[in-house]
Amino acid sequence: MPRTARHAPGNRVYHVLNRGNGKLRLFHKPADYAAFMTLLSRVRKAVPGVRVLAWCLMPNHWHLVLYPRKEGELANFMLRLTTAHVRRTYAHRHITSGGHLYQGRYKSFPVQDDHHLLTLIRYVESNALRSNLSPTAHSWPFSSLHATLHAKQNDPTPDPWPVPRPPNWTATVNAILTRSELEHLHTCLKRGRPYGSDSWTHRTAAALGLDHTLRDRGRPPKKTNHTKSPPVIAK
Repeated sequence: MPRTARHAPGNRVYHVLNRGNGKLRLFHKPADYAAFMTLLSRVRKAVPGVRVLAWCLMPNHWHLVLYPRKEGELANFMLRLTTAHVRRTYAHRHITSGGHLYQGRYKSFPVQDDHHLLTLIRYVESNALRSNLSPTAHSWPFSSLHATLHAKQNDPTPDPWPVPRPPNWTATVNAILTRSELEHLHTCLKRGRPYGSDSWTHRTAAALGLDHTLRDRGRPPKKTNHTKSPPVIAK
């Protein structure tokens, strides 16, 4: 599993996600999704330094885009959220035998707050559309895009973004991401690599101790044995 940022300083945007253990479902019915959003709202109030920019809840995983102000706030926020969610789920399902709800610790990687952030939020908010769970991105009721367009009183809505929201954002989210955009994002997802321009990515990786995420994965080169075998003497 990719490691998260070593110190996770504040004032950087992070893409955070987790999956059900063994890819099992986290949410079985609308009330499960609603309960998670209630917990998210509570943790948001308890850790007000973390701004929630976007989200999408899927049957067996979720995506959050979070913007902490101070070092340590991201870890505090996520510990509160996942602990509360595990407790709620076990109590609701009357599970007393233990076991793991999540596949492990959440994954996260920092995102440059420019057009890369907009691409990431497009990726997050279009998740249900890409997975054929919804005919449009904005009709999936468990996403920040839907919340922005259809929020009722007391419903959670996204915090202001550090970059301007482009006009016709709904149409932009519903448009297909390019293959290169998806490949870049998937690489960052798998390795926990910072997502941004090359120069920003290298600076951020060095600052957060994430240099290992920049190295290409593959088999190490085979060692060449230059020692000659002794000649075989016929008997």
